[in-house]
Amino acid sequence: MKNLSRLLAAMLLVLVCSNVNAQDKNNPWQISIGVNAVDFYPVGEDFPQGDYFDEFFNATDHWNILPSLSVLSVSKHINNGFSFGISGSLNKIDKFGEADAADLSYYGLDGTIKYAFTEGTTITPFVGVGGGYTWVDEVGAGTLNGTVGLDIWLSENVGLTYQATYKHAFEDYLSKHFQHSLGLSIKFGGTDTDGDGIYDKDDACPEVAGLEAFNGCPDTDGDGIEDSKDDCPNEAGIAELNGCPDTDGDGIADKDDKCPTVAGLASLNGCPDADGDGVADGDDKCPDVAGPAANNGCPWPDTDGDGVIDKDDQCPDVKGTVANNGCPEVTEAVRKALNAYAKTILFDTGKASIKNQSAEVLQNIIDILKEYPNAKFNIEGHTDSVGSETLNQKLSDSRANSVKDYLVKGGIDGGRLSAAGYGESKPLDTNKTRAGRRNNRRVEINLNKD
Repeated sequence: MKNLSRLLAAMLLVLVCSNVNAQDKNNPWQISIGVNAVDFYPVGEDFPQGDYFDEFFNATDHWNILPSLSVLSVSKHINNGFSFGISGSLNKIDKFGEADAADLSYYGLDGTIKYAFTEGTTITPFVGVGGGYTWVDEVGAGTLNGTVGLDIWLSENVGLTYQATYKHAFEDYLSKHFQHSLGLSIKFGGTDTDGDGIYDKDDACPEVAGLEAFNGCPDTDGDGIEDSKDDCPNEAGIAELNGCPDTDGDGIADKDDKCPTVAGLASLNGCPDADGDGVADGDDKCPDVAGPAANNGCPWPDTDGDGVIDKDDQCPDVKGTVANNGCPEVTEAVRKALNAYAKTILFDTGKASIKNQSAEVLQNIIDILKEYPNAKFNIEGHTDSVGSETLNQKLSDSRANSVKDYLVKGGIDGGRLSAAGYGESKPLDTNKTRAGRRNNRRVEINLNKD
């Protein structure tokens, strides 16, 4: 029996030394070692036994106690407070109730399903049910067991366990009895791979040391956002930006902000726009004056001040009207002036050549046409009815083109001018009088409205 006690002590030492790192309050394995007491008295039998629970704690008169390590139990947590365990015990029986016994040997091997009413608390009461086999003086019988007890945890893994077990034998030659035990209990079996104090079964990141607040996952930058949910795990940031910093406070994470030190707009990737024209100040050649992006943030110029910007102004150097694309409009008075000048152009008799004395008149016409650089004009030649119609048509056409050529040489774009002769077909006056025929021999310059 002494050797068996030594064996139990050695087993305890091995188990403790192999689990010195166990720290989890929910470690699944528990080992208990201690002393036990066997009491045959309070079991509801006649003398030398007594009534149920009578003198239940009368250790002096009824308990059989072996003064050495005499009980060893091992159990494994299953789920929701339930665990299963086995235990072995030994004792020496010298008291059978109120009678003496002749130092009988006692051995017990039991299995128990235990239910703990609380988990993770300092004081844990429990109940159990099970069965086993008990030998007294080397005569054994099976037993049905009921257990009540209490764990008192002195630390996360070490505590004291007291339990009382009622053993009801299936054979008459083994008396029913109570067995009390008190021992040191150690919980173990959890693993903490990353050493963060959170065991792998509860650690969402078992390979990397982390924080309990994040189920064992790390928060490298310490911003309160675990790395797996942190878009910037190495820079402290804010939750609204998934853990990324916002140096300028514009609500745009620095990693997405092209101007991270100056508050700006999301539409401009975090850069400012002082004049509000939609062009970031860094790209805006006129940052204090609103202008279109197409002109690098500067307003379009309007050189002639007519309200039509130069890029849309067909006459950027001449003040005009919006309706005429920035060019001046040819008024009725101007049209009349052109035709008044045109009617005074003199040609050599029967020819298309222009007389020298018409130079001033033609210059006046050139000056007027230059004031309207986008306007187009039709130059029309007309004759009286003297001579053949064919000759008159040819002469009018030649004279109209002669005027056009003169104007082109004077600096007018030929694309703005067209020339045509109408012969004697469009008289203004009668051809029966000299004055009438003089009026019909003419050149007209009319605005082309097409």
